[in-house]
Amino acid sequence: MKASPGTGKKAAVLSALFWGLGQLFNRQYLKGILLMLLEAVGLFYLINYLPRAIWGIYTLGTQTSQMVKVGRVYKPVHGDHSIHLLITGLITLLVLFIFIWIYVLVVKDAKAVGKLREEGKKPNNFLESLAYVKETKFAYLFLALPATAVLFFTIMPIIFMILLAFTNYSAPDHVPPKNLVSWVGFQNFVDLLQLGTWSGTFYGVLTWTIIWAILATVTCYFGGILVALLIQQPGVKMKTMWRTIFIIPYAIPQMLSFLIMKNMFNGEFGPINQYLSYFGLGKLPWLSDPFWAKVTVLIVNMWVGIPVTMVLVIGILTTIPKDMYEAAEVDGATAWHKFKAITMPMILYSTAPILIGQFAGNINNFNVIFLLTNGNPPNGEYQYAGSTDLLVTWLYKLTLDNNKYNIAAAIGIIIFIIVASLSIWSYRRTKSFKEEDMIQ
Repeated sequence: MKASPGTGKKAAVLSALFWGLGQLFNRQYLKGILLMLLEAVGLFYLINYLPRAIWGIYTLGTQTSQMVKVGRVYKPVHGDHSIHLLITGLITLLVLFIFIWIYVLVVKDAKAVGKLREEGKKPNNFLESLAYVKETKFAYLFLALPATAVLFFTIMPIIFMILLAFTNYSAPDHVPPKNLVSWVGFQNFVDLLQLGTWSGTFYGVLTWTIIWAILATVTCYFGGILVALLIQQPGVKMKTMWRTIFIIPYAIPQMLSFLIMKNMFNGEFGPINQYLSYFGLGKLPWLSDPFWAKVTVLIVNMWVGIPVTMVLVIGILTTIPKDMYEAAEVDGATAWHKFKAITMPMILYSTAPILIGQFAGNINNFNVIFLLTNGNPPNGEYQYAGSTDLLVTWLYKLTLDNNKYNIAAAIGIIIFIIVASLSIWSYRRTKSFKEEDMIQ
């Protein structure tokens, strides 16, 4: 039996007034009752926590923790904790976002079922609805839990970090619970870019970070290509053995490799300087001089990075048709011409996105710097940073060692902007992206 025209709109309005009313109107009674209970729980939570969440995010607290003298005894009076207020406020706002999202879905569902009734179709009962979800919406249902986890454990911390960049959350004057944190707008970014004590460190570390990312990427990439080409030469025997030898540095955990290398490059008793002395060469300050420390981290990074590119390029070389080389030889092409016209374009086409990823990864290459030099040697002109510190290791020191969370958060945003901008710009200029765009 067909329902009267406008049933869908009426059901949507009823569900908009309160979840489940539209479903009850569509004669989906169990579904409607469950939705009404769900909205009641959601409203109970939001009514109790949303006002304080908004107040907490807006003010970050108004009362500090104090010791109050009661008679002859001092008793603690707990005040507002700015960071707790910010975190709980963000969680509550995310719950509000989910509440609104479900609200939209409930209204759409009521309208869709009402439309079916207008067409004379019988709406599904609760068991039929479950069966429908299982058959057609199982993927969405299965992804709901991890999506919620990503929302609260990935997106929420990112938003929290971004918000910290606009506060004065730092030691010693603005660390809860003794002190409150307040909003300062873009002051942290202004300090990083203009204030002498911070800007000098920022520009110095940023310059080295870019230089490091370029050199580390180029040396590992072309070094890997060179090793792969040498191994794949027709006259080279025992190719499997050579591939195994070169992949060993990558197979060993990086922490062990870097700690071993740190001892080998020790300026006083390291084996490398001892070997140099056997040949009558003087000892080099591998880790104590700013220039040589940077050279050292580049050398060690090549040690663990070249095998990755080597394995990748060997796989690409095996897929290049031999007919292309034979045709080039017929045309009189030399080995260099074949490499320039066939081998290198094929390698670049397949590895360009990976090359961009390696560049972005090197900007945030925490392990090699932290484990090998810890950012040292010290630099007297820098604020909480050493001569080999990257932006990411400087950020680490600012947070865990010096409690400068606001500046660290601002640096984190800048790192993201740099990495995202360069990666997107570079990838859009690659041949693989252009051909993919043409296919679509």
